[in-house]
Amino acid sequence: MNKTHSLALIEIGIITRPHGITGEVKVQTSPGYLRALDGIKRIYLDNSPTGTPVTGHRIHQNAILLRLEGINTRNAAEELRGKSISIKVPELPKLAEGEYYAHQLAGMQVQNAEGKAIGQLIEVLATGSNDVYIIKTTEGKELLLPAIDSVIRKLDIDAGMITVVIPEGLND
Repeated sequence: MNKTHSLALIEIGIITRPHGITGEVKVQTSPGYLRALDGIKRIYLDNSPTGTPVTGHRIHQNAILLRLEGINTRNAAEELRGKSISIKVPELPKLAEGEYYAHQLAGMQVQNAEGKAIGQLIEVLATGSNDVYIIKTTEGKELLLPAIDSVIRKLDIDAGMITVVIPEGLND
């Protein structure tokens, strides 16, 4: 999930199954994108350049239940199973100060408090209690850091830099 491409679309979820008999579908997404459809009028199935109009959505049991124009039966909804849902990046709802979408963080450089390069953030995992940042270190190893205040000391989107304090025992 969370892939972007040249049409400035971002994948926010996958249709997992129909919900009910009236064409509604269940979309599984990472928690950071649960509200991504707020105000969205058109989605893109499997990154199609032609959008599909959204007629409604709601959050249900940590997933999105989605209604699309022209999908009015369970059989029509079943044909959408497994398709990715993307939206235009500029249409993502604005977040509060200090909050970021995972795709904004991927590729950022990571350094320690002394300014020494540690590596690059390659993925953000949503674990429930807190996100986990997967860092590819300068040595080519993977380092998993919890996205908590005691570890992530500074996040500068404009500079593309994250300053961290690695907890003892994690960098052995």
